[in-house]
Amino acid sequence: MKARKKGRWENGGFSYAKRWGERLKAGALDEKKRTRGASSAFSAIVKKELADYLTSWRMIILIALILLTCFGSLYTAMTTIRDALDSSEEAKEIAKGAYLFLKLFTVSDGTLPSFVTFVGFLGPLLGIALGFDAINSERNRGTLSRLMAQPIPRDYVINGKFVAALLLNAVLFLSLGLLVTALGILVLGIPPTFEEFARMVCFLLLCLVYIAFWLNLGILFSVVFRQAATSALSALAVWLFFNLFYAMIVEVFAKSFLQSDAITSVEQAVGRQELVLGLMRLSPSYLFNESTTALLSPDVRTLGIVTVEQTAGAVAAPLPFSQSVLLIWPQATALIAATLVCFAIAYWLFMRQEIRASG
Repeated sequence: MKARKKGRWENGGFSYAKRWGERLKAGALDEKKRTRGASSAFSAIVKKELADYLTSWRMIILIALILLTCFGSLYTAMTTIRDALDSSEEAKEIAKGAYLFLKLFTVSDGTLPSFVTFVGFLGPLLGIALGFDAINSERNRGTLSRLMAQPIPRDYVINGKFVAALLLNAVLFLSLGLLVTALGILVLGIPPTFEEFARMVCFLLLCLVYIAFWLNLGILFSVVFRQAATSALSALAVWLFFNLFYAMIVEVFAKSFLQSDAITSVEQAVGRQELVLGLMRLSPSYLFNESTTALLSPDVRTLGIVTVEQTAGAVAAPLPFSQSVLLIWPQATALIAATLVCFAIAYWLFMRQEIRASG
């Protein structure tokens, strides 16, 4: 009797455990299907946004303008360097150890700005053009509510738009960097050293971060404003302010602040100059210019205030790559932080917005 009861308990426990096992297995399969479906939905959003960007006349014209101006500045740089190299054999020997390849990005004969100047000027416009109507255009067309009716997480929409725009920028600037390398080798006949190549890769990464900041600012305004024209004008106003007017405002302030009769010592003068420099570094454009200058010009040994006593006894030699990276580390970190802050605010606002079928 006891053995029969024991057998019933064992059979019951076994079937109970089996049922739980089947339920857990079914739940795991459902979770796996949901995860796979969500990831495929995210990749579908990214692909759709990439296709929209690549077939948009606005982006085609802007990318063509960037390519045209960059190749124009590259041509003037190569012509200037080749003329200098053809002047004498001694110049060729000097050029081999003078980071000649990096000068393709910084040298100009005066007719056109350098490659770095063009990227610093047109890169923000590309970021703003990619992001200023990312959300409000979907809302005005009524497609955002239809998209939200699908079984996908809401943040996939804003994340997908950001990832697609960043991928487009990465492909564009990586292609530009490789084309510059190939043309430089063909025209100059001098291959880049490993250090020059590493500096060039860091420069391209820095360009991506800088453009991502303006892209996130455009996405933020597209979340805040319902009209695409309003968000575009707001983003352009911020860009104009930091590129043109902010430096003028700081210079006007510095003119009276640094020439004050109240300055009585060198330490006080250095402190005031550092304050003005700190104000300039609130601008993302200034941070980008400082970083690219130190990366592409190894002769730049400092970005701060240097007194005559500090330069006494210093060896006039270019900085190694690792020291240049350390020199621009605060500027690069500040740019990354500003980019993340812009995206976090846009993400938070978008997740809290009410989306109705009427738009």
